[in-house]
Amino acid sequence: MLRIRDIGPDPVADLLVRFDLSLKLVAEDLPIPGTFWGEPEAGVIGKSVYARLDTPVHSVFHEAGHIVCMTAERRETLHRDAGGDDLEESAVCYLQVLLGDCLEGVGKDQLMRDMDSWGYSFRLGNTAAWFASDADDARCWLVDHELISRDGVPTFRLRDDGASPPSMSDRAT
Repeated sequence: MLRIRDIGPDPVADLLVRFDLSLKLVAEDLPIPGTFWGEPEAGVIGKSVYARLDTPVHSVFHEAGHIVCMTAERRETLHRDAGGDDLEESAVCYLQVLLGDCLEGVGKDQLMRDMDSWGYSFRLGNTAAWFASDADDARCWLVDHELISRDGVPTFRLRDDGASPPSMSDRAT
């Protein structure tokens, strides 16, 4: 499993800054603030992702994805539990995979293997199968909220609280 120490914290912090998020590094002998799953998993408080050098990269990307995908109102009070519905959770996982390709030395294939090793559960049995053939709803949600382009590239924006996005049936194909 790829951990922050394997690629260094700076590239991860630089990626999060593109979303106006911050990476808060914690010493390895200290608890991680805002972690939902316990150490060494990443934690979230507001627009910050907390991690240690032994934190898996996929965990940082997942928690950052929650911050990106939630409404501004929820971000204001975020501490540990991101909440959200099943579709938003799927969108977080989809974005998490895409972020793997945004860092040299990571890549979406490595990220998906790490998600499988951690225990993510998808109907089709693994993350790669889900991503390739069962995640259209998550991709559409991210496009509708302008968090990725139609080509599947992250826009490095946070979800707006403006007008509701068009429904899937309203979108031009």
